[in-house]
Amino acid sequence: MNNSIKILLVCLAVLIGFGMCRQQSAPEVKGDDTFVKGKAQILADESFQPILDQEAYVFKALFTEAKPEFIYKSENDVLRMFLNDSIRAAIISRELKPSELQILKNRNFAPDVNRFAIDAVVLIVNQQSTDTLISVAQIKDMLNGKVMTDKNIVFDNPNSSLVRYLKELSGNQELKQKNIYALKSNKDVIRYVSEHPQSIGIVGFSWLDDPDKDFADAVAKVKIVGVKNESNDKAPTEYFKPSQETLALKQYPLSRSLYILNSTGKLGLAAGFAAFLKSDRGQRIILKSGLLPDSIPQREMILK
Repeated sequence: MNNSIKILLVCLAVLIGFGMCRQQSAPEVKGDDTFVKGKAQILADESFQPILDQEAYVFKALFTEAKPEFIYKSENDVLRMFLNDSIRAAIISRELKPSELQILKNRNFAPDVNRFAIDAVVLIVNQQSTDTLISVAQIKDMLNGKVMTDKNIVFDNPNSSLVRYLKELSGNQELKQKNIYALKSNKDVIRYVSEHPQSIGIVGFSWLDDPDKDFADAVAKVKIVGVKNESNDKAPTEYFKPSQETLALKQYPLSRSLYILNSTGKLGLAAGFAAFLKSDRGQRIILKSGLLPDSIPQREMILK
């Protein structure tokens, strides 16, 4: 039995085990990594390191011969390396633009794209702050320097997916007002807000749930701001905080999807990890993290 057939059989067996089996054409197989074995590099937006570290830990525990290496970079760096064919698997918080897709298609590397989770963009303030509610219109004005100029507004590094999201939300491609500052990471934002009552931080939700010990104390000193979306036809006057329920019902207005892109052209380890993210086990890890899974895992009931 040749290697291609062996790999396809492994893939099929794993997909059936995950409950994800679907018909698809067999891509070209290259390299020595397989669906659940070997080494492969995967680029990843550093904004999502907490949840991806959890997923990778379980994946490697289940498949002990699998050794994926995650390279965490800003969104700009991830896309640059992915489009330059440095590494052919990536995890980002947006779909590729038509021009970016065309670059890959021109090289016959059209990617397999899978959404696996929905994250919330969260505004945080110091525990001493009385500012606990804000509207989407106010957020846009804040980012354009029209309101809250007496507060320092902080977010992670200038090349991050979060900054790109805020630029698109506000329509401001610069974000260079004197009270707006880019730090280095989500951790730095949380620490800054925990120490400065006159500040507003903007972070990814995954950094606030079950934080690592090195910044757990800072998380305990901040609180999440409720957000109102005036253009929400069903609840234009209600404020919502991020949760799986408010994300699923599209009540919380600041959200972004997480995608894994694979242009390796084979059923290798990157495809195996993508299948795991979409599997019941992978989606349960996302559910436990506080993010919204792409597909809600079914509850198991044992009747005696």
